Amino acid sequence: MNSKLVRWALSAFVLFGALMLAGALSLCVGSVGIPLKRLLCLPFEGRGSVEYSILFDVRLPRLLLGIGVGGALAISGVVLQGMFRNPLVEPYTLGISGGAALGVSLNVALRMYRDVGTVSIPLSGFLGAMGTVLLVYLLGTRRGRMGLQRLLLTGVMISFICSSAIMLIMAVSKAEDLHGIIFWMMGSLEEPHGWLIKLVLVTSLCGLLTSYLFAIDLNALSLGEEEAAHLGVKVERAKRALFILASLLTGFSVSAAGIIGFVGLVVPHFVRMFVGGDHRILLPASYLAGSTFLVLCDTLARTIIAPLELPIGVITGIVGGSLFVYALSKRKYEF
Repeated sequence: MNSKLVRWALSAFVLFGALMLAGALSLCVGSVGIPLKRLLCLPFEGRGSVEYSILFDVRLPRLLLGIGVGGALAISGVVLQGMFRNPLVEPYTLGISGGAALGVSLNVALRMYRDVGTVSIPLSGFLGAMGTVLLVYLLGTRRGRMGLQRLLLTGVMISFICSSAIMLIMAVSKAEDLHGIIFWMMGSLEEPHGWLIKLVLVTSLCGLLTSYLFAIDLNALSLGEEEAAHLGVKVERAKRALFILASLLTGFSVSAAGIIGFVGLVVPHFVRMFVGGDHRILLPASYLAGSTFLVLCDTLARTIIAPLELPIGVITGIVGGSLFVYALSKRKYEF
């Protein structure tokens, strides 16, 4: 038991160190480089310099949003994969991203943001995501019992319906509106609202703490619903709570940063390879790994063709997919 705790502590320490290094790299690297020594002195100099504005108005907000979104998506992936006992399930499988994208597409096509303001974009994305979640939940629940297979199939079908509706909106939209829809769907950590960044970060941390309360239940559910019930788990209550938790985390992430794929699918698999399937360590380790992965991808997106910026969803898809295929080809691994 002591050796297991030491291994878990060492894993958490290594992942936390990796996040700190990724954060420092994100703050230092960009179109305007900031040396590490200069970075440590800037907070004490006060406003007035260009480097101060770049650090606190551009890079630090992106870093905090990357930590919040990356951690939230990774936690959602761990929760859903453990609950459904399916390695292909990710936060977007249940149609959450499709609902959010549909909400934003309607907002842009109807130009509601001109009357309400830019805050209506993340708000419409969140409302679209939650509307989809509610619909999936109602259709996937029968007689007070949440059927996981029915829930999964319903989510996939609703996701297809939302995708078709989005294509219809894009087909009849003007060029400027089409550009806005496509740019949002490719994902970005460039969020102008500081309060939204703080909200996502706090929500992701609260989600991590809440999910940890269900770590033992997730371990039991990974064995099957009947086995979990025999072990004393209140299965239906646990499934509802975990489904709502994963949906809220994903909804907040998508509304703030757009659709960023592969984080909730790839990161839990990678972390599970190294720390095992016990959710007591898998949850915090996945949060740290997801944050690190997204921060590094955002840094790459900002610098690879600087001063232009690539959509972060492109980077996460290429890098995450390539690394995952490579890891599977080099290591024997079973979910």
